[in-house]
Amino acid sequence: MRDIVYPPVVLAAKTAFKLMNVTFRLTGTEHIPRSGGAVVAVNHISYADFAFGGFGAQPSKRLIRFMAKEAIFRNRIAGPLMRGMHHIPVDRGAGSASYREALRFLGEGELVGVFPEATISRSFELKEFKSGAVRMAAAAGVPVIPMVLWGTHRMMTKDHPRDFSRGKTVAITVGEPITVTRKDDATEATAQLRKTMAGLLDQTIRAYPAEEQPPGSWWLPASYGGSAPTPEQAEILDQEELRRRAKK
Repeated sequence: MRDIVYPPVVLAAKTAFKLMNVTFRLTGTEHIPRSGGAVVAVNHISYADFAFGGFGAQPSKRLIRFMAKEAIFRNRIAGPLMRGMHHIPVDRGAGSASYREALRFLGEGELVGVFPEATISRSFELKEFKSGAVRMAAAAGVPVIPMVLWGTHRMMTKDHPRDFSRGKTVAITVGEPITVTRKDDATEATAQLRKTMAGLLDQTIRAYPAEEQPPGSWWLPASYGGSAPTPEQAEILDQEELRRRAKK
């Protein structure tokens, strides 16, 4: 696939990270294959997860084609960039077209990025997973690679002002590839993927610099001593958001 837009965007992002003095903690990035297709399953805690998830594949010199909601592609600024980077628009009302496009990309040896939670987690813990990631991997005959991000939500996430001040740490942890076949039950495989990513997230949070997430921090999950909403409280907030959207 010919890339004209993606490399300059990567360079611009790296320059921005340097200006922001972002410290990266990369773990397990050797699990991103240097060639061949794979589904990269990423947790979702920030509006910036596309950029940082893509950064996790840079040590392997790969580019990730993310599946993203179609509304982003209609934005006059983000839209042309998303299309130029060959990301995949997802219309939740007609998802079969994006699914077929993702399978085509995987068949061509591309990395396809998926957020199994479908939306940002307000609790910063894992929400329930959709089964699309494992179903695509099984259909395409490629592995699922779990990736966990931490620290990206401190910059821009739901319910909090953006903060691009200097000196933040972003941790990216990549797990071993998971093989899924058509014979595997998609529900069970999705549950196993979520369990694996929950373990990676716990490992990543505990290894994060303590001075950057003191007890009571809004960006720290309640179960780790932070003041983020519990998963149950976050679900209530999500439902309220959906009701507001429906009224509009």
